[in-house]
Amino acid sequence: MLKGVGAAMSLPLLEAMTPLRLMAGQGKVATPAKFPVRMAVLYMANGVNPNAWTPKGTGAGFELSPALEPLAPLKDQLLVLTELWNAATNTGDGHYVKTGGFLTGTTITRTTGSNLCSGGVSMDQLAAQRIGNLTVLPSLELGIEPVTTGVDTNVGFTRLYGSHISWSTPVTPLAKEINPRFAFDRLFRSAAKGTARDPKDNASVLDAVLEDARRLRAKVGTADQRKLDEYFESVRSVEKRIEFDARRTAEEYKTDPLVQKEIETLGGRIDSYYKDPARASERRGNHTEHVRLMLDIMVLAFWTDSTRIGTFMFANAVSGRSFSFLEGVKGGHHEISHHEKSAEKLEQYKRINQWHVQQYAYMLEKMRSIKEGEGNLLDNSMVLLGAGMRDGNAHDPHNLPILLAGKGGGTLATGRHLAYGKKTPLCNLYRSMLNRMGTPTEKLGDSTGELVGLNDAAFGGEKV
Repeated sequence: MLKGVGAAMSLPLLEAMTPLRLMAGQGKVATPAKFPVRMAVLYMANGVNPNAWTPKGTGAGFELSPALEPLAPLKDQLLVLTELWNAATNTGDGHYVKTGGFLTGTTITRTTGSNLCSGGVSMDQLAAQRIGNLTVLPSLELGIEPVTTGVDTNVGFTRLYGSHISWSTPVTPLAKEINPRFAFDRLFRSAAKGTARDPKDNASVLDAVLEDARRLRAKVGTADQRKLDEYFESVRSVEKRIEFDARRTAEEYKTDPLVQKEIETLGGRIDSYYKDPARASERRGNHTEHVRLMLDIMVLAFWTDSTRIGTFMFANAVSGRSFSFLEGVKGGHHEISHHEKSAEKLEQYKRINQWHVQQYAYMLEKMRSIKEGEGNLLDNSMVLLGAGMRDGNAHDPHNLPILLAGKGGGTLATGRHLAYGKKTPLCNLYRSMLNRMGTPTEKLGDSTGELVGLNDAAFGGEKV
């Protein structure tokens, strides 16, 4: 780490710090040790337009569907997985069971109170409990919407279930950070526990570690110097965007009468945004920059090996967030997902799905641009995008929309559409991912084993 007053900045792996192994029996220096495998799960609320999701063809010869078109430049990095389902969520309400049990493969307990129970530990936390001690942060949970409270009287479930996909125990959901500034500080700032940075403090974390950075740069080779420059530039870029976004939000507050009333309840301070960042997220129309900042922060965390495990929620269950900022879309996500086979709503639904896929592609491109050894960060990662239901109109957990990108450290043969037999357990995929993280498990939900064909370039699917 680079250290300074109030800062502790993790570094990417440099050539100067790469451990070397001896070739067995020859006494010669061999290739550097393998890079660690990282795993991210990006969760979409409200399902997808089923008519626009599934590609044509299987194996390497598949054609991207309309919803997946933003991934065209990354097609060779992608696995499209169809006919996976989460059997334990085929019950209860339309949304909360699908969200709360997405990564556990279990059925949540019906409750209207705070006595939550997911029925199991989520797959990301199974990994974190095994290898989380190897990194500064065991795992990183991010999102953009605050925890939803109260009871959904339509189905008799507490809304808390819809705000969490990560569970460290069956009764302990992990809170997600929704403020980009706080998420950034968690990676790079070392303020006293329980304290927050002053909102007016715009000093760069790079300024705090400048002297340490200069000393390090003088000791490493040219290649490492270039890598450091690239890294520092990326960190500073995210910092600047966070500050610009915060200032823009504050200016929007000044002209919004509804926000002014809210500010009055918080003591009249415009910078109350920093104390309650959810208000900024709820107010703004186009939340693309908010999402991309959070994804950039996760990429920085993976790049520096600050954590190897991350989750991100685009929205909570039953999210009514407006997507009217997209051309041709008018209204909220949840309402549009209940399309009732209306051609107009299905078209809008598809455009919302494309927007989610665009953000996924944005993260993948960032990861692919970061060199690691002879490959890149994406080569050493697994990044899943998925939802707990297929069609939001039917609330169906069969044939879930699941994408997996990255090569998992050379253990995934990407660039294929794999069509499995109907009712193939989603948990089989999770077991396969956990094994590639070095955290294998023999039991997870309804898993019957690992998902076949993930590393077989000739495989296009199986009939069960």
